[in-house]
Amino acid sequence: MSGQEMDRNDHGVGFALVGTGMIAGFHARALREIPGARLVAVVSRDAGRARSFAEKETETGDSPPFATTSLAEALARPDVDAVIITTPSGGHLEPAVQAAQAGKHVVVEKPLEISTDRCDRIIEACQRHGVQLATIFGARFGEANRELKIAVDAGRFGRLTLAEAACKWWRTQEYYDNGGWKGTQALDGGGALMNQAIHAVDLLLWMMGPVDSVCAFTGMLAHERIEVEDTAVAALRFRSGALGVIHAATSVYPGLPRTLAIHGDRGTVVVEQDDLVRWEFQQENERDPEIRSRFAKKVGGSGGASNPAAISHTPHVRQLADFMRALSSNGRPLVDGREGKRSVELIEAIYTSANEGRLVRPGRP
Repeated sequence: MSGQEMDRNDHGVGFALVGTGMIAGFHARALREIPGARLVAVVSRDAGRARSFAEKETETGDSPPFATTSLAEALARPDVDAVIITTPSGGHLEPAVQAAQAGKHVVVEKPLEISTDRCDRIIEACQRHGVQLATIFGARFGEANRELKIAVDAGRFGRLTLAEAACKWWRTQEYYDNGGWKGTQALDGGGALMNQAIHAVDLLLWMMGPVDSVCAFTGMLAHERIEVEDTAVAALRFRSGALGVIHAATSVYPGLPRTLAIHGDRGTVVVEQDDLVRWEFQQENERDPEIRSRFAKKVGGSGGASNPAAISHTPHVRQLADFMRALSSNGRPLVDGREGKRSVELIEAIYTSANEGRLVRPGRP
């Protein structure tokens, strides 16, 4: 559907949600707050869950979204313009390709998929069928992170020298035991890195650019009966020459806020969750005092450091609104498929380095 066609569509943009797990509720709530967006269909493998979710997410007086166990049935509806995929990570490929083949635009929760090969297949399907593709990375839409990106792009750090991304979170054994697919290689694709820290990895790449090489260690140190890591560290050399480190864990009690630190020979900024902890440049400008004042109060909360449900839906509102903008203007979402693939490619390289005990260059053999 072209931008002009979208403008003429009097029902706005109709979305189908594929998957009814915890994160699907954040998408449904976000859609209610975006003018012109409508949740028109819900797809789940369990008919009862689909009906229950549809009824729960219905505003008083409105008809509930169409509930079904058949993705093909939802895609056949003319009021479905776009599909949001919130299935387990390793189950994103098939519904994404099916939606693209039906001519529906596609939004995929992070990660885009659990391997670069599967990411590429989604990207290629959306390109081939002329539909938009976005990957959910809501941290890019946090105000502190947006200000940091502006400062990086303006060259305020001078030469970038060092960057740190830390996601030292806590998950109980029960989280994995009761999660079904959580902690499995086939559907989670990895542990603390692929599931939890991928937001921090995405931010790091957004700020610092491509990675030239990585050396890493991973371990399963605080849990049992899972197939993936709960602790990981990686040392990076960016193509710019800057160095970096990543800490990722679900083994750190009681769970600490996600932290991103960017350093250069002319400045330092530290963002903790969505709060600005430090903003200091060798050359001050007229906006610096206002930026420090605006972010002086703590607003970020725990961000899921110990409870995966303890996050705000506001980033989803902002990113889905950006997706709507791309549809109406026939433009490009801020986080499209290629952007979504970058973090998976780096995490894949980190796993290879840890498993084979060698330096790895992401995207290269």
